[in-house]
Amino acid sequence: MALPRESVRRSYADGCAAAHALDLIGERWALLVVRELLLGPRRFTDLKISLPGISATVLTQRLGDLEELGVVVRQQLPPPAASWVYTLTPWGQELEPVLQQLGRWGARSPFKAPAPISLATLITAQKTMFSAQAAGVDATVHLHVGRERFTARIANRRFDLTPGLIGVAEATLVGDVSTLGGVIFGGLPLDAAEADGLLTVTGDRDLAAHYVSLFPLPPTVAAP
Repeated sequence: MALPRESVRRSYADGCAAAHALDLIGERWALLVVRELLLGPRRFTDLKISLPGISATVLTQRLGDLEELGVVVRQQLPPPAASWVYTLTPWGQELEPVLQQLGRWGARSPFKAPAPISLATLITAQKTMFSAQAAGVDATVHLHVGRERFTARIANRRFDLTPGLIGVAEATLVGDVSTLGGVIFGGLPLDAAEADGLLTVTGDRDLAAHYVSLFPLPPTVAAP
């Protein structure tokens, strides 16, 4: 089967499968669109809000490219919503571990500057950076991030983070993306975030403090 016309135009014409993968999803913004869709179906406006640096024109182009490639599909939600949304195909879902490995690699960069993160980054980064060695606990934690809800389950040193509230949580953390990202990845003390009214913890406070310590960033490589 031939590549879509746009992919042919930018093809490396290299027999390596990695080069072919870059032919498909190596265009600017493509993988970030995929990252956002890892949370589930999203409307065009949702994607535009989550990716403020992308223009509507470029987002339309990327979604069209990914749909033509079979990475993304456009679907209409059933009534009463009846909205059109984009969602990943099973093949598109296979890019999640690729994004996780890229994230782990990029986290070691000495050139990475502080910048805002999206909800999808907050969730994907926890899956990426979870330390089984640091876990040592079986527990359920609920995360309330704006209007979104997630359930984190730690069992047998394995980690699962899924949309929605499932089961009874021993601890619940409530905050926005920036605050939770700062506490989990940015060194913002949990107590300080609470004192400033940016974060609320209910349930087992020791578990909440342990939870936010389970996602250490890898060491930064030395600058050249």
